[in-house]
Amino acid sequence: MSNASNTAPLSTHPAYTLWQLVLYFLRLGTFGFGGPVALVGYMHRDLVERLDWISESDYKEGIALAQLAPGPMAAQTAIYLGYVHYRTLGATLVGLAFVLPSFLMVVALGWAYQQFGGLQWMQAVFYGVGAAVIGIIAISAHKLTTKSVGKDKLLWAIFLTLLAVTVVTESEIAWLFLAAGIVSWLWNAPPKWLGKGSMNAVAVAQLPSISGLLAELDLSLLGQIGVFFAKAGAFVFGSGLAIVPFLYGGVVTEHHWLNDKQFVDAVAVAMITPGPVVITVGFIGYLVAGLPGACVAALGTFLPCYLFTVLPAPYFKKYGKLPGVVAFVNGITAAAVGAITGSVIVIAKRSLIDVPTVLLALGTVLLLWRFKKLQEPVIVGGAAAIGLLLYPLLHH
Repeated sequence: MSNASNTAPLSTHPAYTLWQLVLYFLRLGTFGFGGPVALVGYMHRDLVERLDWISESDYKEGIALAQLAPGPMAAQTAIYLGYVHYRTLGATLVGLAFVLPSFLMVVALGWAYQQFGGLQWMQAVFYGVGAAVIGIIAISAHKLTTKSVGKDKLLWAIFLTLLAVTVVTESEIAWLFLAAGIVSWLWNAPPKWLGKGSMNAVAVAQLPSISGLLAELDLSLLGQIGVFFAKAGAFVFGSGLAIVPFLYGGVVTEHHWLNDKQFVDAVAVAMITPGPVVITVGFIGYLVAGLPGACVAALGTFLPCYLFTVLPAPYFKKYGKLPGVVAFVNGITAAAVGAITGSVIVIAKRSLIDVPTVLLALGTVLLLWRFKKLQEPVIVGGAAAIGLLLYPLLHH
């Protein structure tokens, strides 16, 4: 692979220019609501079916790689689709175009939150929205569980273990995700060269110490933000919501940068803005350290996602379907779903503070259960309106 080919198209005559693709993802990042599953659905509808810019096989490879690598699924799929015909330059520009609009929105909302967070109208909005977010995460956790865990007993054991650990410790332990992948790999598709568990025991035993070294680094506030969010981007697998329990453990429990209410508000901001859900890291970073904190948090989260997509892309067709790789991904996915389910319990204990918030959360679950195509922003908008009506009556 020569350097000259790094920015050249992979096919002789792609049906679109690089700038047409960049403009498409700029629009999708600006107006694309509905979370990761909806966003990748829009990509298929527009780029594969309507415009015929991307082949069905290339699209499926992008989805598979996004599920295999850590990081937000929608952003990684977009980066891979940019890579298909325009290699690293295409992946870079598409990734920036997709993420930048929602990043600017959450920074603006972070500024407004700090300036007007004490005003009753903003407290009222987040009073309703925060409760609805609990219901949204709960229904997402249910969908992910039924889809990802299925009837596999080992995956259920991993799922329940991570659920329990999350509820008890109220945080996420990054090395447990890797350990879950390794256990699933060794159980379902053990490599022939591996002895009876000796290598695995050494690897798993070393993982906590590696995590500990990262956690104990004595850095300035921006350095701490960069290291933490880089770990979030490098260790969290699954959809955008998979990062929520990991962020809660670090931002609220470990570093005490935000309190519970502020964290739920941050998740709510991600729900009401278009683009990838994981862009909530920009809002969190802004609350912790202003605009520099927002930039460092976003860069730390998305840089691993970008690298984990671009670097393995040339080799993914050859190795992505190996049984060992598939088993490893299944184990990590089960662990991530368990952590998400546990985080619902942890956050709900602190966020559902009275009867109206409990009813809002339950109502959100029932609506999303009954109306499968109902978009989350519609729910969030309705919850905000209810909050504006109820909060002044309940909190004089």
